[in-house]
Amino acid sequence: MRLIDKMERKLGRFAIPGLMKYVIACYIIGYVIEFAMPNVLSYLTLEPYMIFHYGQVWRLISWVLIPPSGSNIIFYIIMLVLYYQLGTVLEQTWGTFRFNLYIFEGILFTILGALLLYVIYGVNTPISIGGSFSTYYINMTIFLAFAVCYPDMRVMLYFIIPVKMKWMAIVYAVLIGYSFVESSWPGRVAIFASILNFLIFFATTRHMASSPRDIRRRRNFKKQVHQSRTTTGGAIHKCAICGRTELDDPNLQFRYCSKCRGNFEYCQDHLFTHKHVE
Repeated sequence: MRLIDKMERKLGRFAIPGLMKYVIACYIIGYVIEFAMPNVLSYLTLEPYMIFHYGQVWRLISWVLIPPSGSNIIFYIIMLVLYYQLGTVLEQTWGTFRFNLYIFEGILFTILGALLLYVIYGVNTPISIGGSFSTYYINMTIFLAFAVCYPDMRVMLYFIIPVKMKWMAIVYAVLIGYSFVESSWPGRVAIFASILNFLIFFATTRHMASSPRDIRRRRNFKKQVHQSRTTTGGAIHKCAICGRTELDDPNLQFRYCSKCRGNFEYCQDHLFTHKHVE
C-alpha cells in the first residue's frame, strides 16, 4: 500500500475522472465499426506480428475497441449500462487514481501476455492471435471486484430475480474457468492476464475489499481529520475522552475503536478503558 500511496501522491493528478465513460465510448465505437465496417476490425486487433514486422503500432491501443463477439444488440446495451454503473461505483469507492490503476493494469497485462505469446510462438511466425484479445475479460474482473467490495448487494437478474452479488460472482468465476479450459492459448492468456490483474490488485490493496459500512467509516474518518485540523489548532488526532492531541504529546498513539457506534478516536491511555458508544 505504501507504494500505491506514493504513486497516488505523485501521479494522482494525472488520473482520469469518470474513466468508465471513456471505456464505454470505446465499446460503442467498436460496435459501430463491427456493424458498419466489419472488415476494419482486422486492422485494430492486438497482433504482435503485425506490430513488429509492419510497424502497425496503433494496434497496441486500438484493440481496446474490439467488442465481445457472438452477442446481440440487446445484450450490448444491458452490458454497457451494467458495467458503467459498476465501474462508476468502484471509482467512488476506491478513488479515481486506484480505479484508473486497476483498468490500466489490466490493459497492460493483456498487452504483455500477447507479447509473451508472440515470443513463444516464434517472432517470425505469422500467427494471428489478436481475435482473442479484447476488454471483455477486463470488464468481467470489474464485476468480480464489485462483488468483493459489495458481496451482499442485490441485483435483479433479468430485471426479475433478486440475486446477491457474491452468488453472481461465483457464477462469473465458473464461466471464466470454463472459458479458460475451452479456449485456445491466446484466449487463455487473455483470461489469465485479467485474473492476474485482479489478484495482484486486491493482494496489494486488501483494505479495499471491505463492506460499504467500512467504506463509509473511512470517508467519515477523512472528514473528521479535516475538521480536526480546523478545530484543534492544526492537530490531526484528538482523544474523545481527554481531548489531548499529538500537539500536546508527540509520543501519543491514537486509534479508532471498531466497537463504538460512530467514529470515535482515543489515545493510547483510553483506547481500552473507555465505555463503548452504542
